[in-house]
Amino acid sequence: MNRPRYIVVEGPIGVGKTSLVNALANRYRARTVFEIVEENPFLSSFYDDREKYAFQTQLFFLLSRYKQQQDIFQPDLLQPVTVSDYLFAKDKIFAQLTLSSHELALYERVYDALAPRVLKPDLVIYLQARQDVLLGRIKKRGREFERQFDPGYLEQVSRSYNDFFGHYGDTPLLILNTSDFDYVGNAADLEHVVDLIENHTQGVKHLTLASAGTGGKT
Repeated sequence: MNRPRYIVVEGPIGVGKTSLVNALANRYRARTVFEIVEENPFLSSFYDDREKYAFQTQLFFLLSRYKQQQDIFQPDLLQPVTVSDYLFAKDKIFAQLTLSSHELALYERVYDALAPRVLKPDLVIYLQARQDVLLGRIKKRGREFERQFDPGYLEQVSRSYNDFFGHYGDTPLLILNTSDFDYVGNAADLEHVVDLIENHTQGVKHLTLASAGTGGKT
């Protein structure tokens, strides 16, 4: 069994990162790492006025994620597997999407000073889903600051994610389209993901998954 020790689950807003992290953590008795979202004091204002609050929001995320990465990767013999719901390198996706050219230049100076000190994962799982599925999941989780979520912004984010991971080569990568897949409510679906994780050790594998309840998987 080729179980990776550090697994990152990534994907656009509402794709189900946290749900998969929790499921894998239960399976592996793993330590979990969740990105700091609600604690960002600028995020609500950002959704109201992205241009005005983009830089503050992004810089808070960058620094808080960096501190979290430094804090968590200490020896932990009781929990040999760590599962995270974000990749540090993806921070640049949102920076490039929301910041002005001058703000981005300053942001990149800070990012370039921090990124080499962050541990790379053994495996990245990039989750995709259709736009309607993402919007439905965002609505279902009911976060107050997402009540007036802009579908156009979500579409931009999804395209940026696809571009980022279309050129990603730093680690082994699993790209899973989960629009019709239920690893939360269907044990067989979760087992399929676990099997993919434990048998993917290099390169990129791209799959569109169908729930066992809908007639199989591809």
